[in-house]
Amino acid sequence: MTKPLQRLRVSENGRFLVREDGTPFFWLGDTAWELAHRLDREDAKLYLEKRAEQGFTVIQTVALAEFEGATDNAYGGRPLETDANGLPDPARPDTRGEYSYWAHLDYIVDTAASLGLYVALLPTWGDKFNRMWGKGPEIFTPDNAGTYGKWLGSRYRERANIVWVLGGDRPLLTRRHFAVIEGMAAGLAEGDGGSHLISFHPKGAESSSHHLHEESWLDFNMIQSGHGEAEIDNYKRVQADYERLPVKPTLDAEPCYEDIPVGFDPARGYFDEADVRRAAYYAVLSGAFGHTYGHHSVWSMCEGKYASADMAEPGPFFIMGWKEALDRPGARQMRHLRTLLESRNLLELVPDQGLVARNWPGSNYMAAARGADYALIYCPNGLYVEAVMGRIAGERARVSWYCPREGVYRPVGERPNAGTQRFDAPSSGRGNDWILVMEGVRHV
Repeated sequence: MTKPLQRLRVSENGRFLVREDGTPFFWLGDTAWELAHRLDREDAKLYLEKRAEQGFTVIQTVALAEFEGATDNAYGGRPLETDANGLPDPARPDTRGEYSYWAHLDYIVDTAASLGLYVALLPTWGDKFNRMWGKGPEIFTPDNAGTYGKWLGSRYRERANIVWVLGGDRPLLTRRHFAVIEGMAAGLAEGDGGSHLISFHPKGAESSSHHLHEESWLDFNMIQSGHGEAEIDNYKRVQADYERLPVKPTLDAEPCYEDIPVGFDPARGYFDEADVRRAAYYAVLSGAFGHTYGHHSVWSMCEGKYASADMAEPGPFFIMGWKEALDRPGARQMRHLRTLLESRNLLELVPDQGLVARNWPGSNYMAAARGADYALIYCPNGLYVEAVMGRIAGERARVSWYCPREGVYRPVGERPNAGTQRFDAPSSGRGNDWILVMEGVRHV
């Protein structure tokens, strides 16, 4: 049996999340935006069990999902009753019937908890308050957003494994948009007594910090580095958030998905496991408190090969079904990131580019971070590192290379912890990424 999960809070230094007892929590997330809306109990359990087995700690999903999420779920239940105009009414959640829409969401949240998983739950996707694209409909107002938030907060008040996430891939462009989000945040806090953390999922190529960093209800920032940039440089957005005041934790909660077309155009090719690994290690070694993986067919719970998000015609936009996608290389390899970080004092970790004597731009950029007596330098294409020694404690340094594909170490040996020294990676080339690990040794 999995131990009961503790609630999460921000660490004392404002950089990480910790459990109630103060132990560090590493956010290894997966995006399953359509989970509650599209899957039945059997498939939802299969999905959750697989991600728990693979070492994930957080599932990001949505109560009112993007693909017509205000309509019937797998059991014909609808989340909201309709108003006088026939539109879904956020002020009237529909709990009627033996197994309502919300009973199904309860099942998913509780099953996740039983497997040791937290649920980062969006009350709604953004098209329900700002329909720039998508099917909407726009149904939220500042008043009903607060009512809905209070109801939702009260329903899940006692679930320790919830993190609230507002927004949903749409920008805040008008005062009304801000008022909807403010109302929902206030309602959630009133409903659950402020017992859960709250963040905001922004549009692509942006962070929640852009509009909301100083909001008192925003406990930590979320970045969506997104799917439009072929060259992975999400470390820039993480670094920008890390430098903001007041200090708040940040993470890339939607980087490039594995097997999604670059820029949503299949003619440009697809992001692969090398890309998702790069995004993950860049983010964490640049100051993020965790990371979220995603797969194009899993977030959408797509059943096959389709030409577009409508899933009406065959084509190369989705290139496999979600069950097959659960075992893609990038998904299996994410556990090695967690293992690497959890094997050290995570709460000490600080980004430190001063560890690299000479860096390169673009695809060979190296990200570096250290604790008091350890240092990690990520090399996306292998090559070599000219490392600046002496930035960690210890007279000497025990050096090794960590493989993010297999989670194994290649020992190099002990070196004097002084000066600048060159370390050549075990292999080089695209897909041959390595992490140089240096651990301080003090001889008595």
